[in-house]
This record gives sequence, C-alpha cells and structure tokens, in this order.
Amino acid sequence: MTRLAVLADIHGNLPALEAVIADLGRRGVDAVVNLGDCVSGPLWPAETLALLRRLDWPTARGNHDRTVALGSSAGLGASDRFARERLSEDDCAWLGSRPALLRLDDGIVALHARPDDDAAYLLEDQHGRHLVRASAETVARRLGDLTASVVLTAHSHIGGMLRLPDGRWVLNPGSVGCPAYDDDSTNPPHISESGSSLARYAILETTDSTPMIEMFALPYPHEAAAARADDAGRPDWAHALRTGFTPQVAA
Repeated sequence: MTRLAVLADIHGNLPALEAVIADLGRRGVDAVVNLGDCVSGPLWPAETLALLRRLDWPTARGNHDRTVALGSSAGLGASDRFARERLSEDDCAWLGSRPALLRLDDGIVALHARPDDDAAYLLEDQHGRHLVRASAETVARRLGDLTASVVLTAHSHIGGMLRLPDGRWVLNPGSVGCPAYDDDSTNPPHISESGSSLARYAILETTDSTPMIEMFALPYPHEAAAARADDAGRPDWAHALRTGFTPQVAA
C-alpha cells in the first residue's frame, strides 16, 4: 500500500507550495508527483522552480511549462512571459525536458491534461463560459487505450475524481497556486473557479481494489501572493488569489 501525494498547477505560487509541503510532512506520504504548470504567472517563478528542482519530484510537463521553456518569447502571453524573463536558460532546459507522461508504480499514469494534447481538458467539457464534468464515456474515449489503474490529470484546476466503466479511475487534485482563471485563448473564452483562496492537492492510497483518495484545501498567506500580483500589474490574478473567482463574474 502506497500513499502518493498528487500536486498540480502551482503557477509560481511559492507560499501556497510551501504550505502544501508543510502539510505533507504531517500526512505520512511515501512519494509525491507533480502534474505540471509549475511557474507560469506573475508571482515567484524562479524561486518556485528552484524549490521544485531541489525536491526533485517526478514531474509531468504542463502546457505552460512547454510554452515557457520551449516557445518563442515574442509569442508568449503575459503570465508565460513573466516567468520566462525570470528563469535561467538552465531552468528552461530542465522545465522543457520534463516528460509529457509518467508511468508510476501500481499502474498509475500521470500527465497534465490528455495523452494526446497537453492543453485539452480530460475530465471537463466547455459549456458556454463554464467548465462542466464530462461523461464517463467521453473521458474514456479521450484516454483511448491508455493502460492504467489510475490516471492523474490536471489542467482545469478543478479537483475531482471519476471511475470509468472499464474500471480505470481518473483523479484531478485541483490547483496548488491558481484558484481561478479566465482563458481567452478559446472561442468562446471560458473561466475556471474554485470559489476560495485555498491551496489544493490530493493523496492517493493504492490498494488491491478500490483506491482511497483524500482531497485537501489549505489556507496559506494568500494576501502576500495577491499583493505580488498587484505589484506585477496583474489585478486579475490578485482578485483570483484573494477570492477564488474571476473579476468578470464578481462584477
């Protein structure tokens, strides 16, 4: 029996990550896996990546990790550009070299989004401006013939789990450091909101039958992160970090 901590979508939020690490010390976990999107955002990208590199957890490369590390600087969005400008070339090389998919013990597969697309939702569909839970049949079709007992996914920042008809489980731990966002890169744009400032992660305990899953939501000094975003000229991030909602919905 193994207790695996599952983290994702840190987005450069160093105090949120530090709060999760401190909590892990009380939980008796055997291992930690990081599902990517480590640094993109107007917070502490270099400091966050330095900590992650010291910890050396197995890490799947997220879509923002890919664009920060490997994309053209001229084409980066504001959050990716903020991170890229503060990372060394060695940092970018490390981030870009993370695998898109990890195979762990006990038949567990870890990835950022879908097996065929690191920027496409696995557990969610877009319905207007909101994300809603996709059907089990849709999720199974997206996974195709991927062999796994449990699939760990992220990207949407929405924590949840689903058992597929074929017996596979899918788990999204939620976001450590970015509780809400407005994605205007799609048509139509859409939002994701957790409804609180809390840092989220999960623990998966594998057994011979049904896995046991614990979901955690932790307080941390989120006002420091919001003030950091304000200082970087990103009131949208500051609002999300304080409330767990996007400014457009709050208005």
